[in-house]
Amino acid sequence: MLPGRQIMGREGRVFLVFLFLGAFLLTYNFVTMIIRYQNIYPQNLNFAEHHSRLLIDPVIEMPENAKKPKRERALFHIALTATDSPYTKWQSRVMYYWYKKNKDLPGSEMGKFTRILHSGTPDNLMDEIPSFVVDPLPPGLDRGYIVLNRPWAFVQWLEKATIEEDYVLMAEPDHIFLKPLPNLGGEGFPAAFPFFYIEPVKNTKLIRKYFPEEMGPVENVDPIGNSPVIIKKDLLEKIAPTWMNVSLKMKNDPETDKEFGWVLEMYGYAVASALHGVRHILRKDFMLQPPWDLETRNKFILHYTYGCDYDLKGKLTYGKIGEWRFDKRSFGDGPPPRNLSMPPLGVPESVVTLVKMVNEASANIPNWETT
Repeated sequence: MLPGRQIMGREGRVFLVFLFLGAFLLTYNFVTMIIRYQNIYPQNLNFAEHHSRLLIDPVIEMPENAKKPKRERALFHIALTATDSPYTKWQSRVMYYWYKKNKDLPGSEMGKFTRILHSGTPDNLMDEIPSFVVDPLPPGLDRGYIVLNRPWAFVQWLEKATIEEDYVLMAEPDHIFLKPLPNLGGEGFPAAFPFFYIEPVKNTKLIRKYFPEEMGPVENVDPIGNSPVIIKKDLLEKIAPTWMNVSLKMKNDPETDKEFGWVLEMYGYAVASALHGVRHILRKDFMLQPPWDLETRNKFILHYTYGCDYDLKGKLTYGKIGEWRFDKRSFGDGPPPRNLSMPPLGVPESVVTLVKMVNEASANIPNWETT
C-alpha cells in the first residue's frame, strides 16, 4: 500500500503545481490588463463602472470576439463638407443616393443627412440633398488649401444647426456606403479608420510643436483623419475649434506645411483629439480604398480617392494612365457619363463594385448630366 500512496501523492503534488501555475497566469494577465488601462486612462478608469471597456482596446482594430456593452440603438447624423464645384457636386449626389438605399435597412443606425456647404451661398442641389450653408474662411486664410475650410465648417454647423442625433459621422463626398452602417463608436470612444500614411510617432519632432510633452506620449495621437469618424456630438463640439486652430497653425508653419502637405488637416484633427484626451477605436473594416484594397467584403464604406488604372489584361498600371481607368479627377468639370465601361477581366472586385455603384447612381439620379 505504501508504494501506491507514494505514487498518488506524487501525482497529487504535480496536479497542485499545475493548478497553482494556471491560477497565477490568469491573475497575472488580468492584473496586467488593468494596469495597462490605468496607464492609458488613469483619470477615467473605474473598474466597477467601466468593466466593459476592458473588452475593447481603443487603439487597435476591434477584435472580432469583443463583446460591446448592450445599449439602445444610437443613431448618428451623416455630415459631409463640400463646395459648390461640379467636382464635389456629382460625388455628393452619388453618396446621397447610396445613403438613401442603406439608411432604413436592418443593421443601420444611420440618422439624417446634411451636406455642409462651405461656399457661403446656396447652390442648385439644395432641394435634392439636405444642405446647410456656412461661410468659407476669410479670403487668403486657407492659402490655397481648401480643405482648411472643413474644421471651420464643422464649428459653424455645430453651433448653428439643430442636430437631433447624439452622434455624428464625419464623411466626405467620395464615400459610398456599401451596406447599412451601425454606430461603430461608443460613449467615450469615437470610431475612426486608421490611415497608413498618418504617422505621428515618425513625425515626433513636428507633432511636439502642437502636442507638448506634458500632454503625454506622442503615441496618444491616433493615426487618423477626421473622416470617417463616428463621434459623440458634444465631444465633437469641444474638439472642432481646437481642430481648426491647430490646422491653421500647422499651415502657417513652413516646416509642418511642407512635411504634411495634403494631409495636414488630417494631422490637425488627430492632434486636436489628443489634446482633449480623446482616443479612437481604430476600425480597419470602416472603409476600403481601391485599387489597393482588393475586395469589399466585410467593409462599410468605399473611398475612391485613388485613381484606378489598368491595362486590358487587368494589370494595375498605377502612376501611368491605363488603357482602362477610373479616376474621379478626370471629372473635375462635371459628372462622369452614365454607363461607364466596366473594367477588364482580372481587375479586383473592389474596382468592379465601384464602377457598378457609380453607374447605378448616375442611372437613377434625374438630370445627372447637368450636375
